[in-house]
Amino acid sequence: MIAVLNQPASLPDDALYEVVDGVVVEKAVSIFAVWIANEIGFLLNTHVRTRRLGWVLTEAVFVLDVTSNLRRRPDLAFVSDARWPVAKSLPTEGDWILSPDLAVEIASPSNTLSELLGKVREYFEHGVAEVWLVVPEERLVYVYRSPRDVTVRTAVDTLSTPLVPDWSVVVGDVIPALSESGETQGAG
Repeated sequence: MIAVLNQPASLPDDALYEVVDGVVVEKAVSIFAVWIANEIGFLLNTHVRTRRLGWVLTEAVFVLDVTSNLRRRPDLAFVSDARWPVAKSLPTEGDWILSPDLAVEIASPSNTLSELLGKVREYFEHGVAEVWLVVPEERLVYVYRSPRDVTVRTAVDTLSTPLVPDWSVVVGDVIPALSESGETQGAG
């Protein structure tokens, strides 16, 4: 089976998109969401790479269902060595026909609750083992181990996953507090 599908021709090369029911949907993200994904991704990737546990990717497009042409772009994803061996090169072009082990979605102001919960459901329907739904304004992370098994991590709680042994981070270290004006406090 091929490992990649080309991106839809109707978009510029640098467009952020997903494909839902065969329809191309541009993905809007906030700079705050990108920053949080980078913070978590950096810490997770440092641990994963040194132990050769798999791959950590930001804004990668995964083809979850070839037949319905469902392509999702989690803000952050982890693919274990068991799903795609570290010794094997990543695809050099196109969208990856693979479901990640962990998908992380960071809520942006443009997201609706219905949209985010729909993504959580889709990820589980297509073999993702764990989904994190990050709500920056509340400094919360909803950790889904199935559509019905969810725990909430607050700013003082530790975030970890059995998918990445011996890795953890305090939620408040990767989601800074917002001031009343909406600016981050203490980031950096």
